[in-house]
Amino acid sequence: MNIIDLFSGVGGFSLGASYAGFNVAAAFDNDSITLSTHKKNFPSTQHYEVDINNLPSIRSLVNFDEITGIIGGPPCQGFSSMGHRNVDDIRNTAFNSFFRLVEQENPSFFIAENVPGILQPQYDCLREKAINLVENNFLLLEPCEVIAHRLGVPTTRTRILFIGFNRELFATHPPVSSFEPSESVFIAKVKDALGGLPSPVAVENPHEDVWLKVKRKTNPYLRLLTREPPSGVGDPNVVSKFRKGILSGFPETKHTLSVSERFSSLEQGCRDPVSRANRLSIDGFAPTLRAGTGSDRGSFQALRPIHPIEPRVITPREAARLQGFPDWFYFHPTKWHAFRQIGNSVSPIVSEHILNVVRELIEEAQNQNVEEAIA
Repeated sequence: MNIIDLFSGVGGFSLGASYAGFNVAAAFDNDSITLSTHKKNFPSTQHYEVDINNLPSIRSLVNFDEITGIIGGPPCQGFSSMGHRNVDDIRNTAFNSFFRLVEQENPSFFIAENVPGILQPQYDCLREKAINLVENNFLLLEPCEVIAHRLGVPTTRTRILFIGFNRELFATHPPVSSFEPSESVFIAKVKDALGGLPSPVAVENPHEDVWLKVKRKTNPYLRLLTREPPSGVGDPNVVSKFRKGILSGFPETKHTLSVSERFSSLEQGCRDPVSRANRLSIDGFAPTLRAGTGSDRGSFQALRPIHPIEPRVITPREAARLQGFPDWFYFHPTKWHAFRQIGNSVSPIVSEHILNVVRELIEEAQNQNVEEAIA
């Protein structure tokens, strides 16, 4: 079952789809560095560096026939409570472009992910314009709120999903309750995510990656993050190191003595009054990890949480653990790029849960249609 990932970013949505049994056939993004990282982690996927707003059709580029689903997270900065919430923000047009391409391709399903701010009244017209493109051909679920920590990811990150199923395959709406988390989900905390990770080391070259040996720790959350990659996914060299317990993403962020002393005295769960960064609580959840801005918006570094034990901000690998990325997943060696890639991503554990449900619903609908045809 082929998946198209629009606005793919580094591949959080793609990875969840892969673990759920889909084939990520093609990924589209306009960020060359992020797309190159996606390509490293998904070597079997077709990659296209393109502005989705200017893409006339998916078929104009891809060289395969079947498209089962289209997924993606159109840029959310224009809707985010952290931004200006400008209705006319040019990035908001990407939401409509996603639905335009869905309408053209008519897949079995689609999922669009965005921030809760998109449901604010000032965006009613924008949402309605996009939804109108697909409502004739798709059964549309009510916007579905997903809170990552309820699905076992130790972060309070909250997102809205717009989900549609093709009327040719589905006779009735699947219930939104289908996507509720299981009561058996292990509710991971910060301590579960960071277990076994070493302290960072200094690097002279800020673009140099840091590979360190990791102590093997076991808990239900880390068992998810230390699974083998799906077939055809993962860089062979990186996966080989992962199997030896060697991970990337540990460059040190140098702090002045006064900053380190201030971080040392800060209680867990409290906010540093100067940097405005939160110190993680070892028994709590991480706040939503922020991405910072791209080069077109000033290249500002994202505010990073402070480690719960050590007087420093977290490393990219620690951020990846908190976001639900597996240990074999590779990010750009430059911290600014790595944190942008992680902060902009869908948690793979969240997307895997959602797409597992979607796959099961599709298989049930297909089986039912076959049975009715035979009868």
